[in-house]
Amino acid sequence: MNLPDFIKILGTESYFATISNVAAKLDVKVYIVGGYVRDIFLERKRDEIDFLVLGDGPDFAKKLAKEFKVKNVNTFKNFGTAHFKYKNIDFEFVGARKESYNQDSRNPIVEAGSFDDDINRRDFTINTLALSLNKNDYGSLIDKFNGVDDLEAKLIKTPLDPMITFDDDPLRIMRAFRFASQLQFEVDEKIMNAAGSMAERLKIVSQERITEEFYKIMSSPKPSVGLKLLYNSKVMDVIFPEIANLGGVDQRKDYHHKDVFLHTCLVIDNLAKVTDNLWLRFGGLFHDIAKPQTKKFIEEIGWSFHGHEEMGARMMKSIFKRMKFPLSQLDYLQKLIRLHLRPIALVDDEVTDSAIRRMIVAIDDDLEDLIALCRADITSKNQNKVAQYLSNYEKVMQKVREVKEKDKLRAFQSPVRGETIMEVCKIPPGQKVGEIKSAIEEAILDGIIPNEYDDAYKFMLDIKDEILSNP
Repeated sequence: MNLPDFIKILGTESYFATISNVAAKLDVKVYIVGGYVRDIFLERKRDEIDFLVLGDGPDFAKKLAKEFKVKNVNTFKNFGTAHFKYKNIDFEFVGARKESYNQDSRNPIVEAGSFDDDINRRDFTINTLALSLNKNDYGSLIDKFNGVDDLEAKLIKTPLDPMITFDDDPLRIMRAFRFASQLQFEVDEKIMNAAGSMAERLKIVSQERITEEFYKIMSSPKPSVGLKLLYNSKVMDVIFPEIANLGGVDQRKDYHHKDVFLHTCLVIDNLAKVTDNLWLRFGGLFHDIAKPQTKKFIEEIGWSFHGHEEMGARMMKSIFKRMKFPLSQLDYLQKLIRLHLRPIALVDDEVTDSAIRRMIVAIDDDLEDLIALCRADITSKNQNKVAQYLSNYEKVMQKVREVKEKDKLRAFQSPVRGETIMEVCKIPPGQKVGEIKSAIEEAILDGIIPNEYDDAYKFMLDIKDEILSNP
């Protein structure tokens, strides 16, 4: 790997020269460290810069902010850090420090330290790279732990023994797997061994931080990389036992992978190729979540998982609460899981318009996402079978388009609203209003009447007396 021309790169932004000048006036040393330097080598987008200050980080940040005419500076004195935004870039400043930890706490004891102290405490060798902004060696690269070699080898390693690195901050276990997933790097064997040994220590980390790293794995170009590392290291057993339980569960091979966990990984990767929608990817993660609980062997067909879609949908609420997922996404995930088997059941030429209508209404505006999940769910290595199932889903979508065109079912609901029902039937708000409204909607779904106001109104007049007379 050739070293970039850092002088030229730094010269593209005038603020680096300003930072160097301010550092010289204050007689402190300043370095760019971590991700920004790493991403120069990887030619990735760079919109965050971490600065290491050999001195008071917050004080340096405040003085620099004045130079930039930036008014809002966030400082965190306890940790010796400060942050502000400039030219749509996040500037983060930290004073060089060393940290120590109590065994049962994630809150570090922070002390002032040297350049080496600060670099030693960092998580991975690829994040220990530093660029000097000091006058005497401006633009020179400091690579104490051979991070450039590890970038070239596409390898995640810790600068110190991973047992020490992970003991300091157990979340680094997940960060290792997240970087591997984002960058599609390998993970050093010592990290895998340490992760397995220290997985239980993740229980002292807040759920929000664990979930944030899990989001990043799921958002990566190939999420299966991180998911398999979590699974193989046994970390998944600690942070997400429902996913770990999918491993080793056999299923019929036809258009699936035999192992449910490996099948799930393929489904998510298939989705990652076509969508950045994080929650649709989670639909792939969860669509077979209840297969271990519903597994049953039937002689004629092999392993069966009857009802796994309904049970899986019901499992979501407790998972969302524990993982601190946003409850605003709960209904969406439950719909995808509950309905992911529905489209393939509608392939038959004899399927009625009523069945198609019911699926359209059940999935509402998320039909395209459901079909994307169904297509991703085909993980057979037999390309003829894959082509056949994809063709079947296209047949379903063609039926959907035809029914939608015919019925105008988008945003479906009874054309006759509750207020009209109460006025015509002379009844107060209550159960009977809902029963009449539901009867109208069922008639439309069954094709008895068109989805039009006049037809629905007439149908209401025909059925109201019978419904009102029932206790």
